[in-house]
Amino acid sequence: MAGMQDEHERSMAYAELALNQIKALRQPAMPRNYEIWYVYATGYNAELNKAINEALANRGRLSDSDLEQLHDCYLSPSRTNDRIDRIGARVVSEIDDMMSLLADTLGTTATFGANLKGASQNLSLATDHEQIKTIVERLVSATREMQEANSALEERLSTSRLEITNLQASLEAIRAESLTDPLTGLGNRKHFDRVVSEAVRSAGVSRRPLSLLMIDIDHFKSFNDNYGHLTGDQVLRLVGMTLKQTIKSNDIPARYGGEEFAVVLPETPLRQALMIADDIRRMVMSKELKKKSTGEILGRVTLSAGVSTLKPDDDADALIERADACLYSAKRNGRNRVICETDPEFRKVEAAKVA
Repeated sequence: MAGMQDEHERSMAYAELALNQIKALRQPAMPRNYEIWYVYATGYNAELNKAINEALANRGRLSDSDLEQLHDCYLSPSRTNDRIDRIGARVVSEIDDMMSLLADTLGTTATFGANLKGASQNLSLATDHEQIKTIVERLVSATREMQEANSALEERLSTSRLEITNLQASLEAIRAESLTDPLTGLGNRKHFDRVVSEAVRSAGVSRRPLSLLMIDIDHFKSFNDNYGHLTGDQVLRLVGMTLKQTIKSNDIPARYGGEEFAVVLPETPLRQALMIADDIRRMVMSKELKKKSTGEILGRVTLSAGVSTLKPDDDADALIERADACLYSAKRNGRNRVICETDPEFRKVEAAKVA
């Protein structure tokens, strides 16, 4: 319930920022424009924010066609599908070309087989040197044609293998892009949902420990309000970089949404997960934030974190819910701290829910 309340407040703050942008630029409050400015307010799509900031810096406004182009380019769900469809069409075309070439080569092979059979019959009937010579010359010519057809097929197969390998790499890049947060380089919410479900399933089979961190940047909205979205993006990148530097190779960090992050910790019991979370908190707090444009010192960033560990009857939702409730307890108890499900502060909240 507490996590839902936090999410409600966060989404309402983003909604207010989006509407303020629409009002300030005197744009129609249609769903497309609201979506653009809501995503802009979250800072979740770095490329979209960069394009908007550059357009506003150059022209001071965004026309309706600008907004339509921004939506099509950065937000439309059909964009990824179109790219996949284009690659799929190229694969189909490549296969069609190969089938056509194989059919031609099979025709050449059949003709060569007929020539061999005819030559064998003619040789058995040949009575002089000139007849034998003519038969052999025909065989040499047919063999040469066969060799040329095989060489062309081999070269085309090699080219096709390379082309299809490149197309497979393009598809893999699109898949990875669809699972990556462009601002921090971490996995996005879609990626997190996949890996946490798989991690819970795997831990249930192996009966090995699994823990989860839910992390939130303290007072993030004030960074955006006071210093602008570019500084807010800088804070998000700082946290993302710290997660990469602190966790183990088999741990999976993700940007859960807005200013919230998650880390899936396979093979990690609760006590060790608690230490990892506190290491992340301390490392982020140790770094002084500077405004890039002026060099102004903006202070330090602090984090609140909640930690849960997998129980025998848990599914992914239960694991996430407890970590999120621990995170709420950390924020309610002063922020800049880590709370796990065995801490008294969390138990008080759980007891209050039961009562």
